[in-house]
Amino acid sequence: MTDSPALKLDGFLPYRLSVLSNAVSSKIAAIYEREFELSVWQWRIIAVLGERGGLTSTEVAQRTLMDKPTVSRAAASLIERGILERHIDSDDRRRAPMQLTEEGQAIYAAVIPRALENERELLDALSPEEAETLHALLSRLSAVVSPDNPLWGDD
Repeated sequence: MTDSPALKLDGFLPYRLSVLSNAVSSKIAAIYEREFELSVWQWRIIAVLGERGGLTSTEVAQRTLMDKPTVSRAAASLIERGILERHIDSDDRRRAPMQLTEEGQAIYAAVIPRALENERELLDALSPEEAETLHALLSRLSAVVSPDNPLWGDD
């Protein structure tokens, strides 16, 4: 038997980040699943397109780190429900940017205040200085795991 160090999941940073992320996502997901019959994947597409429309499935996948088949399936179901629309780019027929429909924009507008309230509840557990430090630390860690492709824009 080797003397390699033991892995203790409860203290393993990637595990802790993953579990925390899932718990945070699940809390807000209950709202859009119950009120709008949306999956986590569908909501992520709506959120990205609500902030910046005109993205293709590939671009949404890159921004969310969702795999492309999941994005394609979720987008197709949103198009079928009239929440998204896709338009073929006249200059490049291989591109098909997506936009929220009026219904999609209404869903986005209805969920955003709830999402921000959820964020406020989380950040209320921290002092303003701790919240600022947390954001800075997340940005530093994101630069380590994705140095060539920023995970988000830092404001």
